[in-house]
Amino acid sequence: MADEQRTERATQRRRNQAAERGQTTRSRDFPSALTLLGVAALLHAGAGGLASSWKGLFGGLLAISAHGEMKSVAPLINMTAMSTIRWMTPPLLLAWLIAAAGLFLQGGFVFAPAAFTPNFNRLNPANNISRLFSPAGLSPLLRSLIPVSALVYLAVTIVSGNWLALLHSSQMGLSAAMSWLYQVLYQFAWKGGLILLVWASADYGIQKWNYERSLRMTKQEVRDEGKDVEGNPQTRGRIRRKMREMRRKHMLKQVRRATVVITNPDEFAVALEYIPDQMAAPVVLAKGRNELAQKIKREARWHEIPIVENPPLAQALYKAVEIGQQIPSKLYTAVAEVLAFIFRAQQRVRAEAANRAKQSGSGTPGAPPNGSGGTARGK
Repeated sequence: MADEQRTERATQRRRNQAAERGQTTRSRDFPSALTLLGVAALLHAGAGGLASSWKGLFGGLLAISAHGEMKSVAPLINMTAMSTIRWMTPPLLLAWLIAAAGLFLQGGFVFAPAAFTPNFNRLNPANNISRLFSPAGLSPLLRSLIPVSALVYLAVTIVSGNWLALLHSSQMGLSAAMSWLYQVLYQFAWKGGLILLVWASADYGIQKWNYERSLRMTKQEVRDEGKDVEGNPQTRGRIRRKMREMRRKHMLKQVRRATVVITNPDEFAVALEYIPDQMAAPVVLAKGRNELAQKIKREARWHEIPIVENPPLAQALYKAVEIGQQIPSKLYTAVAEVLAFIFRAQQRVRAEAANRAKQSGSGTPGAPPNGSGGTARGK
């Protein structure tokens, strides 16, 4: 029942935890198959050079042995060792590189410290015997019998096909017999490599399927892991609300720098800043809708920022421009008219204030200080 409930695919965290424990999908026959094919191809390509090198070695050994005055076997050993190293190094190096490539194709090298933790239960003979005869223990044994049976069948087929040549091999010359034996071994090597490669691919697919099944999770496990990784949904909601509030407070503080606030008048509010000598175009400092729009207008009134009612422009700015961005070129004309109106009003107010200050400074004693200012505003 518990396995039937595991319907969800494993999360990345669960996969990482499995990799830390050393649980990966590997086919041990895959690197072996690639190595066997690669070495067989190398030996086949260099068969002529290999034969000549061994002929040279044997000729050199016979030439050295023919001297009756040889006082030491060191030359024989040195020549044999050097020839063997020169012959064995390329196949061994190629085998190592192909095996490493096979491991890389199956997920790369995995270092799992948790797998090195001492487990004394593995040293218990009773546990090992019971594990050997369990379904889980018999499964690798039965899987290994399949490629072995195929290789045995291949060997029997090759031998039976060359049975007459094998019976008359004693009548062949040494060179012909060695060439025939090489051809038989090479045929078995590349065909056996192909069999192992096909089996390794199928075995890898089976292990991958079993591995994915073993990592499946229940819906509750997925939810619990989500809570562990991302936190409780209620906590995340509170954090998001706090962040929104902080952003709104910061945005409202920016309103004090605004040049004008354009409203809808009740639904939208957009605060613009424009410094002619420093900015290429006006920038949106804050924008809001409904309740937030009212807060922007209250902040603007508190800091004596001009508020202009222009419903189409306010709605267009709210929808087209994000906070901190310049207004688009298609709105330049409409915004420029508003800013020109604001700048003219501000210049008029400054001029009136300067006139009032000048008249109050040159007026007769006892005259009302604001009398001339009130008359100017009336005009």
